[in-house]
Amino acid sequence: MNSMDINEVLRYLPHRYPFLLIDRVLSYEAGKDIVALKNVTINEPFFNGHFPHHPVMPGVLIVEAMAQAAAILSFVTMGAKANDKSIYYFVGIDNARFKRPVTAGDALHLHVALTRHTRGIWKFSAEARVGEVVAAEAELMCTVRDLPGSAT
Repeated sequence: MNSMDINEVLRYLPHRYPFLLIDRVLSYEAGKDIVALKNVTINEPFFNGHFPHHPVMPGVLIVEAMAQAAAILSFVTMGAKANDKSIYYFVGIDNARFKRPVTAGDALHLHVALTRHTRGIWKFSAEARVGEVVAAEAELMCTVRDLPGSAT
């Protein structure tokens, strides 16, 4: 079983604080699936405004965390790492559902499976779980594109 600590995660993702939403990769198999971890703490910057009286992780950030796990899986599958010449974009988000609020103190387990890779488009089935309870799920489509001026 393959795993990654935060130092290796940082080599695969260009994201940094406060937008890095993966703390560790618990397991992955290139071309197949990944399970990553986001420890949600009261120190998250979004809790200052969402909502001060009842801290809830925004759903869009849960989807972003699933996409970051998908990005790691894509890079591992390609045998590549993040660089400053390309960017990993969302192409689509389908069937997003939010089933349980994610709050401070939760350990968010991100389960992402590669369902298709065709013509540069990666499609994934993703779930975010707290314990065994599904907090959110979505189908994600992503792509890697060269940044303007980076072609060699």
